[in-house]
Amino acid sequence: MISHKERLAKGIVTGCASVAIFAICSITIYMILKGVPALFKVGPLELLFGTVWRPTGSNPSYGILYIILSSLLATLCSVGIGVPIGVMSAVFLTEIANKKLASIVSPAVELLAAIPSVIYGLLGMMVLNPVLFKLEKWIFSGSSTHQFTGGANMLAAIIVLAIMILPTVINMSVSAIRAVPSSLKQASLALGATKMQTIFKAILPAAKSGIVAGIVLGIGRAIGEAMAINMVSGGSVNIPLPFNSVRFLTTQLVSEMSYSQGLHREVLFTVGLVLYIFIMIINFVLLKVKKKGELHA
Repeated sequence: MISHKERLAKGIVTGCASVAIFAICSITIYMILKGVPALFKVGPLELLFGTVWRPTGSNPSYGILYIILSSLLATLCSVGIGVPIGVMSAVFLTEIANKKLASIVSPAVELLAAIPSVIYGLLGMMVLNPVLFKLEKWIFSGSSTHQFTGGANMLAAIIVLAIMILPTVINMSVSAIRAVPSSLKQASLALGATKMQTIFKAILPAAKSGIVAGIVLGIGRAIGEAMAINMVSGGSVNIPLPFNSVRFLTTQLVSEMSYSQGLHREVLFTVGLVLYIFIMIINFVLLKVKKKGELHA
């Protein structure tokens, strides 16, 4: 017999799960209803593959290809930088550092996660941008065609994003590594493997599922970040090159939603829909990889 308490607990859990499902379905439906009409008014090819964004001109143009590419490339580059550093930091904290050192570094990582996005943007704008501007002037000193950005460019955005995803990747990787049974490590060492061989050949593969979950969350933060990136990237629609001022899908919404109207506003909802679809696709692919890793584990 199922007790009344168990039935109540089951009802509460089911209700909470239903709220989550309802929320995601509602968001999806709303984004489709608001984002699809402009896609057909402007034309899918012009909107998704056009390179000129001039919504307030006498002859408006709504091409977001450069914006899409900037978002994707910056996310991939920041993840390519942040994930290896984050995973290696987690290995250091769990397998190499002594308890005293780990007790100092771990709170610092948690504090890094608590820093608001605007602080990252402020530090990037005040510290990183001037350094990159000096580098930019040195690299393009003899160029007559380069448009100087003052250091507010795609490279600055990539560095800031890489730093911002570190705490997520580190904390998730630390939890995953600590969840690996100690017997696995002991068996590897007993078979004659060195400490480093044990870490990279036994522990990390066993913790792959949790590490991938951290990467998923890190990518979600990177591709969805707006405030910090808006402060350090320059905000111009350009080809996504390291020393070009660029604009991302998120910063596009932040920059123009407040004053947009008519078709311009509808197109911004389409930009939001594109961002939403990208996040869903990336999460779906990585979760499939995670599930595949769990099956092989």
